[in-house]
Amino acid sequence: MDATANSPTRQALLRALQSVAPEADVATLAPDRPLRDQIDLDSMDWLSLVDVLAETVDGSLTVADLGPGASLDSISAALAARRAAVPAPIPAPPRPSTTHRLADGREVRLRPLCADDAVLEADFVRLLSSESRYKRFMVGLRELPPAKLKYLTQVDQLHHLAIAGTTMQGDHETLVGVARCIADASGSAGEFAITVADDWQGTGLAGALMRALVQAARARGLTQLYGIVLASNRRMLHFMRQLGFDVLPEPGDAHVMRVMRRLRSEPG
Repeated sequence: MDATANSPTRQALLRALQSVAPEADVATLAPDRPLRDQIDLDSMDWLSLVDVLAETVDGSLTVADLGPGASLDSISAALAARRAAVPAPIPAPPRPSTTHRLADGREVRLRPLCADDAVLEADFVRLLSSESRYKRFMVGLRELPPAKLKYLTQVDQLHHLAIAGTTMQGDHETLVGVARCIADASGSAGEFAITVADDWQGTGLAGALMRALVQAARARGLTQLYGIVLASNRRMLHFMRQLGFDVLPEPGDAHVMRVMRRLRSEPG
């Protein structure tokens, strides 16, 4: 198998890691230790890494294939094995779009986010206030790096679900909110994130997006949604409680809280 330390497979993996986590010193990584114990990779970064690696094996790679304790050695072996046998991809279930009228009378279209929305997503993040960007990404940024923009928009609506809220401004569609979740390695739970444009906050859009995301997650077969919220973001924590999420301390980090909600199956 092509999985040795100096193999093309290993070098491709290191380049992918460098693109996702440019601050990491990949040359010092222990090959047999879990990557997420050595590099600070959140669920979005992990999905981005999988997306980059999937391109090297014709798209036949998912988060579940790697597992939560994946190391350089195990990922290299998985990639080498995939090159020998590539299964057919699982088709993403279709998600219809709907129109939702908010309390202030404005209408938004709720629909699946797709790769064609890259420009809309970039503009959406660019126009967020510094406070809103920090609450969403927990770091200071204004422009999305190309790798981040790619995995935020090139979603499969199976392992990575994303619901867009859009409105028409003249003849141009504008993104005003996004709710998304990423299935973890178990395939039964997903980590969610939601962002709403500053001038659309307090309109009910966040609630509409989260209800649509819960419906999509339930249809996908997820049984739990969870997320990480800044402890100082009291408005978001109150909102999560209103949606039926439990709010719990995050062990080892007093600056954030974990919110969780179990999903019941819809009655047949």
